[in-house]
Amino acid sequence: MQEITLLARTPLTFGLAGEIDSQNADEFYAEVMEKYLEAPCDVVFDCAKLEFLDSTTLGTFVKLMKRVKEGGYRMVLRRLQPRLRKLFVICALDTIMEIEE
Repeated sequence: MQEITLLARTPLTFGLAGEIDSQNADEFYAEVMEKYLEAPCDVVFDCAKLEFLDSTTLGTFVKLMKRVKEGGYRMVLRRLQPRLRKLFVICALDTIMEIEE
């Protein structure tokens, strides 16, 4: 189960909790894009409470990043748990995405 909480509008900041996987990745993408398209700006994900993600979710983050960058904005992942951050490193996504402590 996933939980997405809108924490701020500028930058557009989402708190992520629970699990994002192939079962709910499309819903996650749609919810983020809905808010982004209302008022495009930088997008920040606070991942402190995110417990699990899979390869589908990694692809969803890439898709989101591309849309945000096309608009001239940036996307940042913050406070990823070490084991989740490791997935981004293994897939070399840390070289194309902003990942903060």
